[in-house]
Amino acid sequence: MDGMIFDIQHFSVHDGPGIRTTVFFKGCNLKCLWCHNPESQEASPQLLIKGQGCIACGSCAAACPTGARRLGDDGGFIPDLCTGCGKCASVCYPGVLEISGEAMSVSKVMEEIRKDGSLYCNSGGGVTFSGGEAMLQIDFLEELLRECVKHGIHTTVDTAGAVPWESFRRILPYTSLFLYDLKCAGGEVHRRATGADNRLIVENLNRLKETADVWIRIPCIKGINDSEAEREGFREILKKPGKIQRIDLLAYHSFGEGKYRMLGRSAPEFQPMDAVQMNALKDALDEYAPVAVL
Repeated sequence: MDGMIFDIQHFSVHDGPGIRTTVFFKGCNLKCLWCHNPESQEASPQLLIKGQGCIACGSCAAACPTGARRLGDDGGFIPDLCTGCGKCASVCYPGVLEISGEAMSVSKVMEEIRKDGSLYCNSGGGVTFSGGEAMLQIDFLEELLRECVKHGIHTTVDTAGAVPWESFRRILPYTSLFLYDLKCAGGEVHRRATGADNRLIVENLNRLKETADVWIRIPCIKGINDSEAEREGFREILKKPGKIQRIDLLAYHSFGEGKYRMLGRSAPEFQPMDAVQMNALKDALDEYAPVAVL
């Protein structure tokens, strides 16, 4: 069984307790306007083109089986013809071309995870499966979680929750902690910002926090979820008792802008909430769990 992975980050300290290995699954069923990993949205491999360094050798054009890669002042790329096969990137001598997304087996991913075994023991860390949306590849995710449990590795799944409850049910026995992303509280705001309603997300959270340990993560973005109505909406979602251990408020950052350019897309233009807004949200939620502003 193979899964589509676009990155494995070692020595991660922001994706759960301790020092962790974060495995990023490719493919997402939300299209958040502010997404800082745009290469995670599509489920298939994608070509990333860096802005500088091309020596116009022509190797990529010669290797491309579909004619998607050509020489020219415009970068010589026709996205609609690209299948993400990676043949152009494999012959790009200066490293201007890169393929995001690789089919990996369970054993290959576990080999990467187990490299950090000593860090887990010393820090109370483990592995976090993130994305994209890891639960869209539920069969592959379940097998990885089983293997991690077999080797005594603490497991965390980072999810936006927009998946059938059956997917949660399958992995609950093998997941130590869930990082649960709440993008927006209001249904219409959520639909405009992510392309989907949040009813299923809220329903799944209410069921999940009855039995599983959960950390809530809220991206804090000016003009999206900074209103008083959104604050009250988050309070309404979180007021039902459950096993919520902490709430992380994540300030918007623009670190992903370069990735949009490499995909040939325009980067989003958003701003983080200001300190007054962040503190207002923190004060509104701190009765439900300890709140961290990150």
